[in-house]
Amino acid sequence: MQGILLVNLGTPKSPSTGDVRRYLRTFLMDPYVIDIPFISRWLLVNLIIAPFRAPKSAAAYQKIWTDAGSPLLLHSRHLAQAVQTQLGNDYKVALGMRYGEPSIQSALQELKAAEVESIKVLPLYPHYAESSTRTVVEHTRQTAQQEGLESILSFLPPFYENKGFIQSAVAQARSTLNGSETDYYLFSFHGLPERHITKVDPTQQHCLQTENCCDVTSEALPTCYRAQCFRTARAMAQALGLNEEQYGISFQSRLGRTPWLKPYTDLVLPELAQQGKRRVAVFCPAFVADCLETLEEIGIRGKELFVEAGGEDLQTVPCVNSHPEWVNAVCQLVA
Repeated sequence: MQGILLVNLGTPKSPSTGDVRRYLRTFLMDPYVIDIPFISRWLLVNLIIAPFRAPKSAAAYQKIWTDAGSPLLLHSRHLAQAVQTQLGNDYKVALGMRYGEPSIQSALQELKAAEVESIKVLPLYPHYAESSTRTVVEHTRQTAQQEGLESILSFLPPFYENKGFIQSAVAQARSTLNGSETDYYLFSFHGLPERHITKVDPTQQHCLQTENCCDVTSEALPTCYRAQCFRTARAMAQALGLNEEQYGISFQSRLGRTPWLKPYTDLVLPELAQQGKRRVAVFCPAFVADCLETLEEIGIRGKELFVEAGGEDLQTVPCVNSHPEWVNAVCQLVA
């Protein structure tokens, strides 16, 4: 029997302020997420971010929380169940979260109990970043070593241009928009500090050095989050039949005062309304499961920004979640 481990980011246990504060502390103390010295990171997270951000984040989570729990966890579980059903009894599929429950350790123990002969790990992030992909790889490897499973572990690479991923995202968009009139399409990706891009550039001479650096194929591509995002957006736009005037790319969820990837989604949305774009569709292809960043940040706050600036309607296209075409794509990736 072959083991499959699907890993997503994670979620607070509940939308209460206490649970959100605990989640933020665990998440933001990861040195791959906030890459500053430990003492500075501890002070920043525990004395500033967690105390002041937790109540606001909890209020945001409360707006999207369902009777069955966290949307991200529900979609991730549905995906794992659908992949298990499609792959059949020759496979054992487990779900783990980098932060929170179910943990990566509990997922590995589940696979160990099933006596799998190998474990393929699929981090559910389309694009490479140290704060997502690498931390999953490192933490999973360390945990597997503790469980005596490291020798049967392998990792699947980011799937930003995978045909099945693109097709499933486009299928989700078509069923959601259903031919409705749309003036503009915006691909909003999760942001990263610019230093996260430049520090992993193996050439140290390419990333963010020119305006069109991501248009040039280079040695930096395998670790360049920004370039991979651009490739996803272009592949989706091409599949949707969009020309360059019909869509744009932006980055959301910035935190702190250091420079993050630009342009910023929360500034782009009002600008689009002021330019006369009345009906805008927003994709969030950095995520495979709808979560706080897609449902609340874009679906609620983003829509409010757009409408207040003069826009008529903003429609958020759901993530691939457990769309049948995405289930097929995951099965092909892991099998």
